[in-house]
Amino acid sequence: MAAHILTINAGSSSTKFATFTAGGAPQEISHGKLERLDSAGAVLDELEARGATTQLAGIGHRLVHGGSDRVASELVTPELLRDLKQLEPLDPTHLPAELELIAACTERFPGVPQVACFDTAFHRGLPTVARTLPIPRRYQTQGIRRYGFHGISYEFLMEELARTAGAEVARGRIVLAHLGSGASMAAVHNGSCVDTTMGFTPTGGLVMGTRTGDLDPGVLVHLARTEKLSADQIDKLVNRESGLRGISETSSDIRELLAHESTDPRAAEALAVFCYQARKWIGAMAAALGGLDTLVFSGGIGENAPEIRTRICANLAFLGVTLDPVRNAASAPVISPDGSSTTVRVIRTNEEAMIARTVSRLLAR
Repeated sequence: MAAHILTINAGSSSTKFATFTAGGAPQEISHGKLERLDSAGAVLDELEARGATTQLAGIGHRLVHGGSDRVASELVTPELLRDLKQLEPLDPTHLPAELELIAACTERFPGVPQVACFDTAFHRGLPTVARTLPIPRRYQTQGIRRYGFHGISYEFLMEELARTAGAEVARGRIVLAHLGSGASMAAVHNGSCVDTTMGFTPTGGLVMGTRTGDLDPGVLVHLARTEKLSADQIDKLVNRESGLRGISETSSDIRELLAHESTDPRAAEALAVFCYQARKWIGAMAAALGGLDTLVFSGGIGENAPEIRTRICANLAFLGVTLDPVRNAASAPVISPDGSSTTVRVIRTNEEAMIARTVSRLLAR
């Protein structure tokens, strides 16, 4: 059997994996999702049972947080792991489990190179005005600033945009909209991110399936006082009980909300809030860019929900954003009319493929 690359995307409640050919441009061999496994060892046992760990040329890991110092993907070393261990307070939800899995891979597959791919690295060039939070400066020494996330997805989208539309288009003023259960946007110019919607954590920005997005901090101060909420209870509230689920009181799934909006005003309100906020954030990102040349929809919602795209793009004609109804209904690669001043595209993201490409490139050095 030929050597292959394994990619691991460890979430808070599940682990996605994929295998790719090694050498040249990686091609996907298999992919899957593991759930209800309570340890890194159990994850690796299941991966072995599925044949995903034979003839490994390398392993790529998605790490949600790389802090301020990790500005590109890196080969895993003991020094890197020690540095990342210090970052666990910045991302207690994901980073401990991710580091545990890397350590387990090191023990199970000694000698197999591993690569850490950071979701924050894409946003490494955020200008000071975009990354600075308006709190006392002394907290900056604790790493409290805006980082941005979904960077692996954005890196893939930019490579695909350059491949399909050309390098000149990819150097333009671009808003990337990664809309899924987690949702964010990035403003990109000359290939560099100049602003993004998520901030210190992946909870900020646009309202999401179960996350609040941006929220007046006074709300949490009020609830902490009146309902005596602990930090853990606040974390649960803003990350797992809010967003579309909180507004609708029924579901965080856009498809279910669309199916019930005509009979359930709560579902209709949740959809209206999501589309309104998405439209507003596109405007904000365009302002950061000084204009807009390309708008890219991606993620589970962005790729597969034409009706949501229609609602989001309503009233964006002042930015040159209009949709061709037939192209939009078909989720075509370009969904704006010919000759539009702003081109609206749909690109299917693939974080696992981006991780595999990164592993292949680092191993080829």
